[in-house]
Amino acid sequence: MGILQDLLKDIPLPKMAKVRQHFDSRKIDNIHEALNEKLQQPQITTKVKPGMEIAIAVGSRGMDRLVEVTALTVQFLKGLGAKPFIVPSMGSHGGATSEGQREVLAHLGVTEDSVGAEIRSSMDVIKLGELPNGLPVYIDKYASEADGIIVINRIKPHTAFRGPVESGIMKMISIGLGKQKGAEACHQLGFKYMAENVPAMAKLMMAQTPILFGVATLENAFDKVARIEVLAAEEIEEKEPELQALAKELLPKLFFEQIDVLVINEIGKNISGDGMDPNITGRYPTPYAHGGPEVNKMVVLDLTPETEGNANGVGTADFTTQRLVDKMNREFTYANGLTSTVVAPTKIATTLANDKEAIQAAVKTCNILDFSKVKMVRIKNTLEIGEIEVSEALLELVSQHPQMEKISDLYEIQLDEDGNISK
Repeated sequence: MGILQDLLKDIPLPKMAKVRQHFDSRKIDNIHEALNEKLQQPQITTKVKPGMEIAIAVGSRGMDRLVEVTALTVQFLKGLGAKPFIVPSMGSHGGATSEGQREVLAHLGVTEDSVGAEIRSSMDVIKLGELPNGLPVYIDKYASEADGIIVINRIKPHTAFRGPVESGIMKMISIGLGKQKGAEACHQLGFKYMAENVPAMAKLMMAQTPILFGVATLENAFDKVARIEVLAAEEIEEKEPELQALAKELLPKLFFEQIDVLVINEIGKNISGDGMDPNITGRYPTPYAHGGPEVNKMVVLDLTPETEGNANGVGTADFTTQRLVDKMNREFTYANGLTSTVVAPTKIATTLANDKEAIQAAVKTCNILDFSKVKMVRIKNTLEIGEIEVSEALLELVSQHPQMEKISDLYEIQLDEDGNISK
């Protein structure tokens, strides 16, 4: 037995119970009808003329119904005699290469066949100007040559800053359409000023390019489209903050103000750009965002297969496992920090041999007197928190909360012969 095992050998793992969290699950079933109704507004249809070549900016990772929304927008434009094409709009993603960004779209289901439009992918950009603070503003070369530009994105809270506009249409314009150079420029002065720079860049771009409108979705707590809006270019600055506020109300959450130990089974870029959504965990990569529970110690156990070794976010946790570190592609992970300028999430958390030791380490260091009364929550990932596990010390709070329901008896955490959770 080594020194770490000796330090942890008497730390108990709490008994756990399954709990169901109830969220508003209302969603739009007929996307075709809902989107067409918004597209047929006079302030939208009058912007599109026959023969116009129109670039559609697409690239939102994990956006529900992305293929359908894109295909319907293409059909609408063709119906008015326009010639739409797709421009990958995802900043530096896809390895910051034109083929890589085309592959990211394909991974999201967006292909020329699935949406009915040509994809023109390039990392070439045109410099439009500079903000008063000196930051350069860029736009994708293909989009700059179009007769019109349309942006499709989901509106949701950002994970690293707070402001009237966070993730949404204006961010897709400033960072997505700006490609690698635009993303790098917007991040250059750090997240402290992102709430100012994102809308400032977007406004400069809207003033100098033919952006026609934005298609915006809001998702419910189960990541399903709950609302869809089409905003004319002149409406975006005024209406996006209202939609951002609504998106925050729809966000899922853990209904505990204070958690001693939060255990997360898996993190990955397919879950969140930060590996795990800080809006759920309460742990943010920068000091410029806030919200969520107060978590004393956090453990991440593994990576999703889809993240392909990108372990961005592991540094936000306190403890991890050797299994996760062995799967980590450091080049992919560190590239995240070099682009965003936020490198704390790409560090490697204190690494233990297996799940049992990582959780024991978190319990030992969570600053409570009686380890048997640890307030522990375990989740699969931050996308799936409809059903969670909680320790015995939290069950009284569960019974008092109108949106939580205990759905199992208490049970011991099951471990395999290697000390990892078996189910």
